[in-house]
Amino acid sequence: MLLAVSNSMNSFLQFCTVLFLFILVLFITWAATRWIANFQHGRAAGANIEVVETYRLTVNKYIQIIRTGEKYLAVAICKDTVTMLTEVPAEQIHLPDRPVESMPDFKKIFEKAKRMDKNQEHEE
Repeated sequence: MLLAVSNSMNSFLQFCTVLFLFILVLFITWAATRWIANFQHGRAAGANIEVVETYRLTVNKYIQIIRTGEKYLAVAICKDTVTMLTEVPAEQIHLPDRPVESMPDFKKIFEKAKRMDKNQEHEE
């Protein structure tokens, strides 16, 4: 009887240890990812070069309009090359009126999916 309780307690302690280590690894991964993202954002946030718009032609071929200083350039980007096509006059550039969100808000998408799931459950 005492041996069974001991084995049960030992299994529980092993489970708690593995769970703690798993959570620790997840936290370290999260912290490292945030640090690297902030570091990369700081390096990429320049005031002189900006991608204004990208249009995909094929799987690995794009046309981009980039702003370099005061000039706008159209460039072709392929798998191994970048080719300048032409300089685009600033008067011909149509910038969006509202700022474009770079990443969608996951919380809003998740809430919408939960509402849709609840609606489907009520219909059944």
